[in-house]
Amino acid sequence: MPLPTALRQFLDRFGATGSLLCAVHCAVLPALLAVAPSIGLSFWLSDSVEWTVVIFVTLLGLASLIWGYYRHRALLALAWLVPGLLLLWAGLLHPELHHSRVPHAVVMTVGGVLVGLAHLLNLRLNHRHVHDASCAH
Repeated sequence: MPLPTALRQFLDRFGATGSLLCAVHCAVLPALLAVAPSIGLSFWLSDSVEWTVVIFVTLLGLASLIWGYYRHRALLALAWLVPGLLLLWAGLLHPELHHSRVPHAVVMTVGGVLVGLAHLLNLRLNHRHVHDASCAH
């Protein structure tokens, strides 16, 4: 089922913004750990928030980029999304990585940046798509 152009663009922009904000969150997490309890931000550093964000980013990224693929038939955006999601999930599921502050922050930051870039690339691919006789939709 094709999505309206405005909704597709919104999903990619929302996904890119959210993923890049996630990357910033992960990059500054080690510094925030020291001051978070004193300024009341410790809730945002919890595992439940991290799980919620990664699940949401995964569902939004897969839905948006798969719909984008059906429109532009280019695998390039998915080629950026999949490694980004794998890094995010590795940061959550690999115990040694999850409990090491700096490696965890690096993996989650790189994963978030890759997911954000995949959304931006998908947005650009959808914008460049021209309907012609070779369209499959």
